[in-house]
Amino acid sequence: MKSLKVFSLGFLLTQSMSGYAADNALIDDASLSLGSLVVSSDSTGPLTSRNLSTSVDVLNQDRIEDQNVSYTWQLFDQMPGVMLTQFGMGNESGKISFRGFNGEGEVNAVKLLIDGIPSNQNSGNMPYLELLTPLEIESIEVVRGTNDPRYGLHNIAGNVDIFTRQGGNYNKARVTYGSYATRNVQFISGIESNGFSQNYAISYLNSNRYRHHSDIEKSTFSGKWFYTPNDGRAQIGFIARHGKAEAQEAGYLTRAEAHHDPEQSRPHNEADGGDRMMNQFSAHLDIDITDNLFWSSKAYLNELDEDRYVTYAAGGNHNERLTEEEHKGVLSTLTWRPDVSWAHEFSLMGGVSAEFQNNESRRYLVDMDRNRTVQKRNQKFDFDIYGGFIQAIYKPTEKLKIVPAFRVDTVRGSLNDNGTHRGINDYGNISQPKLSAVYSFNNQYALYTNWGKTFQVADGASSYKKVGVPELSPSINEGWEVGLKFTPTDWLNGRIAVWQQVASDEYKKRLGDPDGNSENIGKTQRRGIDFQFNAQASDKLGLWFAASYQDSEILKAGAETPLNKGNEIDHVPHYLIDAGADYQATPKLKLSSWISAQDDAYLNQENDTNKYGQYVLVNASASYALTQKVTLDLELKNIFDRYYEYVWWSKDFNETLHSPGDGRSIYGSIQYDF
Repeated sequence: MKSLKVFSLGFLLTQSMSGYAADNALIDDASLSLGSLVVSSDSTGPLTSRNLSTSVDVLNQDRIEDQNVSYTWQLFDQMPGVMLTQFGMGNESGKISFRGFNGEGEVNAVKLLIDGIPSNQNSGNMPYLELLTPLEIESIEVVRGTNDPRYGLHNIAGNVDIFTRQGGNYNKARVTYGSYATRNVQFISGIESNGFSQNYAISYLNSNRYRHHSDIEKSTFSGKWFYTPNDGRAQIGFIARHGKAEAQEAGYLTRAEAHHDPEQSRPHNEADGGDRMMNQFSAHLDIDITDNLFWSSKAYLNELDEDRYVTYAAGGNHNERLTEEEHKGVLSTLTWRPDVSWAHEFSLMGGVSAEFQNNESRRYLVDMDRNRTVQKRNQKFDFDIYGGFIQAIYKPTEKLKIVPAFRVDTVRGSLNDNGTHRGINDYGNISQPKLSAVYSFNNQYALYTNWGKTFQVADGASSYKKVGVPELSPSINEGWEVGLKFTPTDWLNGRIAVWQQVASDEYKKRLGDPDGNSENIGKTQRRGIDFQFNAQASDKLGLWFAASYQDSEILKAGAETPLNKGNEIDHVPHYLIDAGADYQATPKLKLSSWISAQDDAYLNQENDTNKYGQYVLVNASASYALTQKVTLDLELKNIFDRYYEYVWWSKDFNETLHSPGDGRSIYGSIQYDF
């Protein structure tokens, strides 16, 4: 077992503190917030993420709406402990991951939700993030750890929920122009009267991007309609989202090509790019049955239609990849918060969920004119998953909170693989016990701990039986965390946590495999230390900093790669650091600067490549309130024009393939609130 030799510590400071020490209430959770937050009691209503005794981070609206991003996943740049994998390939632009899992797409360990609606595709990837635009987002909530029982599929390392604005009366428009001929228009509107609320968001983005042959054009629309009767005991609503994007792909370069001319795109990538269309529809019903009993239900439909052309290296095949997915699902929870005499507090929450997937994956070899020559894959498959959970919150004393939970999931489905029928692996009933606790010393310090099991099943064709191939069992991830949350003064708060996660027979998808197969990595271990601190240094100056050290190891290698025992998992950097400062220079002028940094990592599990991926990037912004309704923003990214890149190892070509990141760029915006 490798020792944790590096301790990374620092500050995670916010412009506006959350007021943890402003009242005399005991600390009984482990959540931290970046940005202005109105603290409200959650002692009534359904249980939320902040009731979990685990690392929860919330990025709030004032740190989101003025960010200039081409892709929504880039909003996570300031989230503690979150790694960004930046492919830079058109619609396949990048991904988020955390807790020692990488973003390569081989193991997708983060459950994504949008307004509580499951939003991963079958593989666990997150294309539905691009249905959102920054101006409409109210908050982003990241839950790290293995003890959240509310979700099963893809909830391996934790989950992310993005909440959009609901209710209110407002109109906001934001127009941005900047480097690479980037043009971005966002408009949001809220109308609320007599219990009926309407919220709309429209966005359009067009950019030539940093590299040649990497143009992107995308648009989104969303509408939310909710009705609350006069007694306020029920709410019914409907949400519709639509997004489409057309993007070119600059392709990967050799190391020499990338460092000589990072903006170039090679001739063999001229036909690369793709189109993506997505829809998401959901119905919501929340009822306060009594003052102590709360029922919440959701039903949804997710649709993905994508056509992508890609060539990985000179001399390689030109591929067309067609993906069509339709996911239907329901979630329902019941929360009971009785008044009892035998406990300081007691709550009970139970829920059920079901998702029914109808998916197609087809691949072709094509020529440079995108004419199909050979079909390499023709798969149609159903993937259905059913789950249920129960969770209690028990406070035998005012200072001690205990949260036991249990979840179980089961999977059904079948695959038509080019005319051959295959049943799904018999995963059985996948049990996931969980237990958490918080001890509140006072209103300044609280010690928390959690333990739990989550699971991984294969995606795509790998989840179905194949003659001559051993049937897969679910990979069980067992994790624990111990942490201290503190607010010693009214201007400082923070959290220190130590965690570990061990997976049995972890398997990863073989990217590029024509049949969509997986391979067994073996038994793996991930562990780390997270340090986060928040402070308001003065009335005008806020500083923030977060650092995570993480370590990965293959404890027992799979049968196909026995020599990998003791090696690190690929693309897992040892540290992630985010830091920044906000300075309110005048009542109208705010200046900000922030840094993102990460370590390098091996490119394969044999650990026989050089390490790549280390970078330190510095950004800055200025915001000036021209009037009460008009704000001017200027943002400068990668101020020092540092070279950074995403790199992967190609076994087929026996070389590293490089995708350079954006150089120095500048963006100007005007926002009008009316």
